[in-house]
Amino acid sequence: MTYLVTGASGHVGREVTRQLAAAGLEVRAMTRTPGRTPAPDGVQVVAGDLTRPDSLGEALRGIERLYLFPVPETASEVVARAVRAGVRRIVVLSSSSVHDETTHSGAHHRAVERAVEDSGVEWTFVRPDEFANNLLWKWGHSIRTEGVVRAPYPEARRALIHERDVAAVAAAALMTDGHAGARYELTGPELLDQPEQVARIAAVTGTGIRFEEVTPRAAREEMIRFMPEPVVDMVLGYLVESVANPPAPLPTVEKVTGRPATPFDQWVRDHRAQLVG
Repeated sequence: MTYLVTGASGHVGREVTRQLAAAGLEVRAMTRTPGRTPAPDGVQVVAGDLTRPDSLGEALRGIERLYLFPVPETASEVVARAVRAGVRRIVVLSSSSVHDETTHSGAHHRAVERAVEDSGVEWTFVRPDEFANNLLWKWGHSIRTEGVVRAPYPEARRALIHERDVAAVAAAALMTDGHAGARYELTGPELLDQPEQVARIAAVTGTGIRFEEVTPRAAREEMIRFMPEPVVDMVLGYLVESVANPPAPLPTVEKVTGRPATPFDQWVRDHRAQLVG
């Protein structure tokens, strides 16, 4: 049986590829940049672009189980091609934002879920809340250049999740039975406000990073230098909501994988070079 990982150069896709390969499975990793995408030994790296469904023929050949990166514009055609090629199980990287389809992220991910629901094959949706990796683009530049984090809403608390845990849930749903029709909501294991997150980063990396509160407008102007405006607005919306109504840490990672979700401090250790240089 061959597994196809789409978006294999992404944060989660890389980890799904690694974990499937570590389990001794036959894995094909699809990316738009195969020449620049490292992969574990034994993994076949192939070219393919989800925005161009006609480019997927070779990637889908002989595939029975598919990890699907969310591209709503072409999801219906991509899924139809996958089913015709013989795919019988699809695990979708979705988002907890699907509960509010008025947001850019909610509409984006729910469109992909619907395409898969309508396919007639077995499916599982993996819906992480906010990734700890968001801190790399929100804070990484100012940490490396100034040793400071500037953000609004310091009291906002989030249960940030390690991308490895998201991948572990997706890999389990691909490899093992009993996940058909599941909609797995995922969070990290602990709620931390933003000054606490900064203090943890400083302690783990041994650097003198400080937190400085700024207005939402100033934060938005800085963040749109690195990310699309709809994503920035979504993240700021999460922060506003998390002041009074922070998300409760969920046990889903442990229930699915058999191990607890990864603590924030470990995520910092794993990304030290990206955070502080």
